[in-house]
Amino acid sequence: MQIKHYYINVRGIQQGFVFILLLFSGIVSAQEENKKAQKQARSYSAQAQKSLAENDFAQAEANYRKAISKDPENAEAKYNLGNLYYAKDKEKESAPRLKQAGETSQSKALKHKAFHNQGNAYMKQKEYEPAVEAFKNALRNNPQDDQTRYNLALAKKMLEKQQQEQEQDQDKDKDQEDQDKKDQQNKDEKEDGDNKKEEGENKDKGDEGDQKDEQDKSDKEEEKDGDEKKEEQPKDPSEEKGDESKEQKPQQAQGQLSPQQIKNLLEAMENQEKEIQDKINAKKAKGKKVETEKDW
Repeated sequence: MQIKHYYINVRGIQQGFVFILLLFSGIVSAQEENKKAQKQARSYSAQAQKSLAENDFAQAEANYRKAISKDPENAEAKYNLGNLYYAKDKEKESAPRLKQAGETSQSKALKHKAFHNQGNAYMKQKEYEPAVEAFKNALRNNPQDDQTRYNLALAKKMLEKQQQEQEQDQDKDKDQEDQDKKDQQNKDEKEDGDNKKEEGENKDKGDEGDQKDEQDKSDKEEEKDGDEKKEEQPKDPSEEKGDESKEQKPQQAQGQLSPQQIKNLLEAMENQEKEIQDKINAKKAKGKKVETEKDW
């Protein structure tokens, strides 16, 4: 039977022991540092309380901030600083600090007080919805507190009223918006109507002007036609005769008798013919033949 031999790594054990020792030392050192920080934080908190007693708000705030900086887990410093802000009507700064206190604290009693005061801070800001949630958190840590229960009921009632008012405001805004749109639409329609009316009037004026121009043109053309027709109308023969006699006399053609000369000649011929006939008649009466001859 063969015997197995196991060798122990002594050096490895030594190194592991040293590591554990250092780790423990580090933990101890950290705990000591933490205790030291907590002690300093308590000191700053005490100084803050003293500053508050002296009504030195600025110094009290600074000391609480230092305490929280040294010990971020110091829920009491956060709670006291939150209450300090609340007392000075700085609700916006108060609510976050009280919330930190409630979330940091391991004590249900402190949690209850921190969340209760946080709800009050939200109530003063009329932020009813987060106030409801804060009072609920307070009741989770102390369900028997009647004051918190009353504040929760009041916060719910105020939240419901606020929501109704917001809905009414939204309805009013919507109605106002609709009315504004309607007014704008009516205004646009009126402007369009006025523009169309103005365009129509301008067009009518233009048409009247065109008609007037056409009428003037027609009148001028009629006047011109009248003048032309007047010029073309035949003149009175007497007027033409007078005009011709005044303007010019027809010249007698050379070698031709004038009408007056022809008239005189015909009268002479008639007289001569009468004389000849008278002579013939006289000779007949005497029984003598008479020869006729023209002497012209």
